[in-house]
Amino acid sequence: MLRGIAFFTDSFARGEVTVFDTTLRDGEQTPGIAFTFEQKLEIARQLSDIGVRTIEAGFPASSKAEKETVAAIKKLDLEAKICGLARSVKTDIDACLDCDVDMVHVFIPTSDIQRENTINKSREEVLNITDDIIRYIRQHADQCMFSAMDATRTDWDYLIRVFQTAANAGATIINVPDTVGVISPSGMKTLITRIAREVSCPIDVHCHNDFGLAVANTIAAVEAGASQVQVTINGLGERAGNADLAQTVMIMESIYRINTGIKKERLVETSRLISRFSGIGIPPTQPVVGENVFSHESGIHSHGIIKNVATFEPGIMTPEMVGHRRRLTLGKHVGRHAVFQMLSDVHIEPSDTQLDVIVEKVKAIASKGKRLTDADLYEIADSVMGIELNHKMFDLEDIAIMTGNHVIPTASVKAKVNGKEFIFSSVGNGPVDAALHAILGITPARLQLKEFNIEAISGGSDAMCHVTIAVEDEHGKIFDASGSGDDIVLSSVEALVNAINLINRK
Repeated sequence: MLRGIAFFTDSFARGEVTVFDTTLRDGEQTPGIAFTFEQKLEIARQLSDIGVRTIEAGFPASSKAEKETVAAIKKLDLEAKICGLARSVKTDIDACLDCDVDMVHVFIPTSDIQRENTINKSREEVLNITDDIIRYIRQHADQCMFSAMDATRTDWDYLIRVFQTAANAGATIINVPDTVGVISPSGMKTLITRIAREVSCPIDVHCHNDFGLAVANTIAAVEAGASQVQVTINGLGERAGNADLAQTVMIMESIYRINTGIKKERLVETSRLISRFSGIGIPPTQPVVGENVFSHESGIHSHGIIKNVATFEPGIMTPEMVGHRRRLTLGKHVGRHAVFQMLSDVHIEPSDTQLDVIVEKVKAIASKGKRLTDADLYEIADSVMGIELNHKMFDLEDIAIMTGNHVIPTASVKAKVNGKEFIFSSVGNGPVDAALHAILGITPARLQLKEFNIEAISGGSDAMCHVTIAVEDEHGKIFDASGSGDDIVLSSVEALVNAINLINRK
């Protein structure tokens, strides 16, 4: 660790900051996202399992279905506390109480622009409502979080009065929302410092990402004394989203050495679960969980990583810490050391002259915009070195697929595995999913499909397509392979079969 960082964190490191997750409430307000009932229950279990302290399960008063979902999540009897959101009206509070939530999160607009245009109340009326509603909550519930909505655009003197009123009425924690994401980290630190000095109540912070500052503002708030952070998985939320859980946690744990109670090794797993349920992919460059975070292509970087992983990685955050893995990747910037290492891993050992030719061919192909997989590299090496191709462990003989608008997609596969014939059938969410599941059902080793990408090579309804997949074996090693053709299903099958044979290459 650099000396300056070490000095700062040594002086700042302290006990614990708790994590409040609002993926099921604010996260679901992301345009286009609507989790199913079953998905919400699974998300709640996952959040509790990884150590989230409080889960905001929803807004019970918003609909009958939402109320039933919040109640069902509470009945799961999770380790995490369950929170329900409410406006500052008694019917909303009662809806939360009907769900038997552990905490009621009540909010009211406090900035002039929101107060005048959403609830049409004066400043004094807001103070009176705040006092009354919190006292009502505390008559029926042990925990009450109070949010001054649009706090960062509220007159700060007035904001302090609002929070003091809330604390005096019995709020157990106050939330400072940067509702439209407009404050700077230095401004957030100044604001939280003042609130901590003038209001006797624990502080929580909720930051939006309109200017890309949600995580930075959250960390600034922690520096100033906030003891709880509101986050979402993958930074989901309205407009540009909220502070991302994985980024916020890893900054606090690795840089500031603050305990969050989160099981960090499950961050990638959790991110992928939410990505699957939400339908929003994880950008390769997404901090902490993105595919490129621990991937290296550049020759200088790859050489450094091979010798010492800390040369071009943070060191204080490793792939193993977050449930990720390190990869050397192919591209036009790849170097000799990386190519040699990737070939050595599968017992291909070219001479120096052969290695130069292989690297030259890889760069030439990549320079034309083609993504190279591990299988492509091995084929290039086989060609350059004059190696006879190995016997295929998995030989697909036949595949039949049935699908339709009133038919469950089903695939039947006949294949030889090490010379022995097998037949297997499987259903799926579509013909591609059914086909891939059928093939994986025949494969003797436990394999997991980690990535699936498809792109059209030509135009029209009969376009050629190129499918690239990544498959993880039972030892956690990732293998890339691809397939091309004018049939999406068969191209996908070809890619998976290529990956299976790649994994079993001797």
